[in-house]
Parts: sequence; structure tokens; C-alpha cells
Amino acid sequence: MSERPVLRFVLGDQLSFGLSSLAEADRACDIILMAEVMGEATSVRHHKKKIAFLFSAMRHHAQALRDDGFTVDYLALDDPNNPGDFGSALAQAVKRNDVCRVVMTEPSEWRVLEAAQSWREELDVDLEIRPDDRFLASHEDFVSWATRKDGSHPKTLRMEYFYREMRRCTGYLMEGDDPAGGEWNFDSQNRKALPEDVPIPKRPAFEPDQLTRDVIALVGNRFSGHFGDLEPFDYPVTGEDAKSYLDWFISDALPGFGDWQDAMKQDEPLLFHSHLSALINCGLLDPRLCCERAEEAWQKGEAPLNAVEGFVRQIIGWREFIRGVYWLKMPDYAKVNALSASRPLPDFFWTGETGMNCLAQSIRETRANAYAHHIQRLMVIGNFCLIAGIDPREVQEWFLIVYFDAYEWVEMPNVVGMALFADGGFLASKPYAASGAYINKMSDYCGSCRYKVREKQGENACPFNYLYWNFLKENQEVLSSNHRMGLIMGSLAKMPHEKLEGITEDSQRFFGGPEMKVA
Repeated sequence: MSERPVLRFVLGDQLSFGLSSLAEADRACDIILMAEVMGEATSVRHHKKKIAFLFSAMRHHAQALRDDGFTVDYLALDDPNNPGDFGSALAQAVKRNDVCRVVMTEPSEWRVLEAAQSWREELDVDLEIRPDDRFLASHEDFVSWATRKDGSHPKTLRMEYFYREMRRCTGYLMEGDDPAGGEWNFDSQNRKALPEDVPIPKRPAFEPDQLTRDVIALVGNRFSGHFGDLEPFDYPVTGEDAKSYLDWFISDALPGFGDWQDAMKQDEPLLFHSHLSALINCGLLDPRLCCERAEEAWQKGEAPLNAVEGFVRQIIGWREFIRGVYWLKMPDYAKVNALSASRPLPDFFWTGETGMNCLAQSIRETRANAYAHHIQRLMVIGNFCLIAGIDPREVQEWFLIVYFDAYEWVEMPNVVGMALFADGGFLASKPYAASGAYINKMSDYCGSCRYKVREKQGENACPFNYLYWNFLKENQEVLSSNHRMGLIMGSLAKMPHEKLEGITEDSQRFFGGPEMKVA
């Protein structure tokens, strides 16, 4: 009698050959299950381009697995027998393939992991859930770092100290026990505005093949009411193309990434950014490979240290830290609202139709590309949501919907902790609030805006200017105890009464005006 196969369940953000659930898989016997299910595609109304990217990447990865000798049981969205959810699809596959047990890698989101725990009770065979070792820090590693000797957790965690530990553990950009160049962090060199005469590197386009065109047609038919543009579509969807895009970034964009990583430019959504986050987060690119290639470029003199360190910090610093915070603080982290922000998300977040050009640019580019770089997300979109007091739950859902690199584990801490200060400072040492002056310094957006960035009050003034002070005023009690806010809160306390009244009047007019319209 032949041995019954093991069913190895691979999720849509687990498109890696080195996945823990595939370790010791028997190509001659075992079966890999992959499933496109409506329940996940509509858990929120995901950007059409995000759905198309993941379904196409999944289908290409399934073919790559077959080419490598694996048997893949692939459930397409339009299969007439598709039950629409992971649990039912898994139960059907267990029976269909007469397997002895199921092995899967831990889901990246709390919601899916909770569901997976329930599958154990419903299946007729054992379900083994393995750690996701594609991350450099395990859950145990992070909890150990974030725990005091008495077993308690501190009131705040800071990425910088975790990042230094990750540098020591990985050896990236280390010279013995010391950081390369004598500094851990070169962020102070990476805040330059972009000169007009700096050429923007031309990116490669990855034209869709027939498989991707089939997915685009499927998504256009099934998800026509979802946010975002579906075409043009020119992003990598295979491991081979993902590595090719990494090669391009290392050679063409990384050398300029450091100096201008915080810059923004009209009609230039990508600039020198890697644009690799969606490929890393779904598993097509190994984060270790990205760091190694960048470090190699520095060692060869092909990229400056400030650029390489900034890129490596995004991966082994922010990415790993954010994931650690998510699992440390869930499930309650989703509900925190330390500043009691409650205003609804305005309609222009879906249309891009606003007189504030920085927001119009960032949202329209998001709609077109399912992507915006980190400064647009933090210092334009997130900054506005912070100083306008938008409800954190609505902002979280919007970020999860619109970006094709967004999964809850990476979206939630960035929004809750970094952008909105909704966790009261657990993740960030102060709110990332700024007036229009910051946006004007780091971009050319303000020159094409209907508002005047140099005007502080009145109907023509940049709303970021008065909303910034109104935010400080509304949250004065909470923020006054923050030592990093001492200087600015002192300025607020000394502000003449008439000026404060003008700020309040401008803010109330804005909140009640057409910019904040909600359908």
C-alpha cells in the first residue's frame, strides 16, 4: 500500500522555495495546496492591482513549483467548486487528496492564524503550523529583546536599539564589533531635498504574459467596484523577475537612494526608492538577499554607505521591528486610540480630488500604482490624518486596502504607532506632526497647490499650517508630558489668545467645509 501524502498549504504571501512548510517535502508523494479565495480578496476591498499582483504571483509560483518537481493542487478563484474561504478549501483538499496530515507555515496576520487554530478542530487529520523563518528575528527573539529582566515589558520600544542588535546578529555592515563607518545610523545625511537637475533613473517594465493577462481580466470582472487602477500593469510577478528588479535597484537607484530617500517630486512616484516591498512581503524576494546585495555594492564602491545603511535599516530594522511589535501587542493593538481621534476619513482619500496638492499627488499615485513611498505615506497622508484627528480604525483600513505591500502585520503598527501616535508613544517617541513647511522643504508640491504654504491663517492658507497647531491645542494635555515636545508645546502655551482663536476658527471652517466631505 502506498504512503499517504502530506498536504503542504502555502498562502499567498508565502511564495518562497525556502518556506518552512516545504522543508523535507517529498516531491514524489506530497502535495502543495494553493488557493485563491474570495474571503481573503474581500476581507477588505483591496486595490484591484494588489489582487491582480498576488493572484498572478501565486499562479506563477505554482508553475515554478511544478517545474521543480512538486505536485500542486491549485484552486483558482473562478473554479466552480471554490468554496470561497481558506478553511473550506483546505478541508476539501484534505478529502480530495486523501492526505495523512497538513503542514503550513504560520500565517502573517493574527486573523488568519486564529482561523488556522480553528481548522485544527475541524480537520480529520493533524495540522502542524511551523514558524516563518523567512524573518530574521523569531517571535521568541523579539519578545526576549523587548522583555525586562523581571518579565515585564517597557512602556516604550525604540527601533534604533533593536536595529543595532539586528546588525550585530546578522553581521551586516559590521567591522568586527563596530558599525561600518563608525556610525549605526546615517539618517541625518538622508534628508536632502531633490535638486531640479538630478536625473531620475529609468525603471524597467515587466510586461504581463498571458497568465497575468488572464488574471487581469478576472480581477476586472470580479472586482470592478474595488479601489484603484488595474492597468497598466508592469510589476514583477515571478522570482526571476523580482531578482532582476533587485539587480536594477542595486546598480541604478541605490547610489542615489540615501541622499534623496525623503524627497518628493511632482509626477515622480518612485524616484530612487527600491519599490521592492511587495516582492519581499509576498516571498518572491528574500530579505537576506536584498541586504547582501546592497552590502556587496558598498564593499565594491558602487554605492555609498549612507544609501546602503538606509536600505538595510528599512529591512532588518523597521520591517523586523514592526512585525515584532505587531505580534507582541495583538489583538488589542488594533483598537488603541490614545488621542481619541474620531473624525471620519474624507471622500478625497478615494478620489484624490482635493485642493491640497501634496495629498492629491500622493493619493492619485496610490490609486494608479497601489504604492506610495514611505515619506508620502508618513509625512503627507499619515501626517494629515494625525493633525486632522482621523479615526485610527478608518485610517488602518484605508492603508490595508490601497497598498499592494500591505498586510496587517506591517500596516497596523506603521499606522497606529508611527503615523497616528495612537498607541501613546509605545513605538514612536513623539507624534510625526508637521506643518506645510516640511512638505515645502522636501518637495515641489506646494508650487502647484491652490493653497499658499507661506500663509498661516485664512481661507487661502495651507491647511497643514493651522491644523498642525490645532492638533497640538486639541491634544495639549496628553502631549505636554512628552519631553520631545517640550519646546513646541512651550510655544503653544505662549501663543497670543487672538492667534489661537484664529487657528481654531480656520480649523473648524476646514472640518465643516468641502475638503472634509464624507459620502
